[in-house]
Amino acid sequence: MGGQQVIKCKAAVLWEPKKPFSIEEMEVAPPKAKEVRIKILATGICRTDDHVIKGTIVAKYPVIVGHEATGIVESIGEGVTTVKPGDKVIPLFLPQCRECNACRNPDGNFCIKSDITGHGVLAEGTTRFTCKGKPVYHFMGTSTFTEYTVVDEFALAKIDAAAPPEKVCLIGCGFSTGYGAAIKTGKVTPGSTCAVFGLGGVGLSVIMGCKSAGAARIIGIDLNKNKFEKAMAVGATECISPKDFTKPISEVLSEMTGNNVGYSFEVIGRLDTMVDALASCHMNYGTSVVVGAPPSADMLTYNPMLLFTGRTWKGCIFGGWKSRDDVPKLVTDFLAKKFDLDLLITHVLPFRNIQEGFELLYSGQSIRTVLTF
Repeated sequence: MGGQQVIKCKAAVLWEPKKPFSIEEMEVAPPKAKEVRIKILATGICRTDDHVIKGTIVAKYPVIVGHEATGIVESIGEGVTTVKPGDKVIPLFLPQCRECNACRNPDGNFCIKSDITGHGVLAEGTTRFTCKGKPVYHFMGTSTFTEYTVVDEFALAKIDAAAPPEKVCLIGCGFSTGYGAAIKTGKVTPGSTCAVFGLGGVGLSVIMGCKSAGAARIIGIDLNKNKFEKAMAVGATECISPKDFTKPISEVLSEMTGNNVGYSFEVIGRLDTMVDALASCHMNYGTSVVVGAPPSADMLTYNPMLLFTGRTWKGCIFGGWKSRDDVPKLVTDFLAKKFDLDLLITHVLPFRNIQEGFELLYSGQSIRTVLTF
């Protein structure tokens, strides 16, 4: 069965919100039934992890965050059948139990086993992490900012052994979220015009998805013009900053395209840009997809006339992918050079430099920083 011993290793702990990471010696318990213990090889820094640092999304503290990673199975608990020690894997913050309504529906992917409410424990109800005699909680069933972690079997995708861990870790969150928003949720059609609001890592992945779907025009929109060069490199045909115009961005886009934006994507997570993106797609046949996670509990007001004329407004989680089914396929597509993740990875740092990785996120210098172990 593999290791039934506690593993002592290094982990980055958030003892409370609004405090820096503390690198601690962590005790990681062996996997219980239907659980898997993983050695993490590489993990990406995502804005969602920062929401936990800031305290804007619910989590139990102390906590180990991180949810975008590649690892190797170290040991398995009783009854685990889909992976074995030595398998290369990607942990899934959006699991796939294959039994709930969303898993059974061909269009569904938001599995009931997801821990989005911040319980901070595995399916069995307890944590596998202990530090200084205190329990430390899990984050989104993944917790990857540690040398070893334990996940439920339903929250794990076995991937091709040849996959480079420091690249394919992005398929565990950022890349798949954006790419799927265009291909799977938005269902972008060949020859169409797309507008992408927000040119961070996920926004760039949306552009890659639009390009892959055959869009003829892809307009990137961001206040930070430093983001334009990278957006053009991944497939944007032009980029604009709302700061350069006095009129509403929806009018600017309408004039630029001859009133023909078929698809718009909000990849920021702001209420005003969600309505702007909706107003920017064609009033009758346009589709607008909300990709950016709103980290606040604020309510949104919008004019229902925007929808009455025929627009479609959609949300998506993890790009609409069924995680256990689709993540291995996306890894295979990457190995077949169907898309390039190098364009998204701007920094690679050793795990101990995690704080520096977050500073790069705050300063806007990085797209994705990957931490290696």
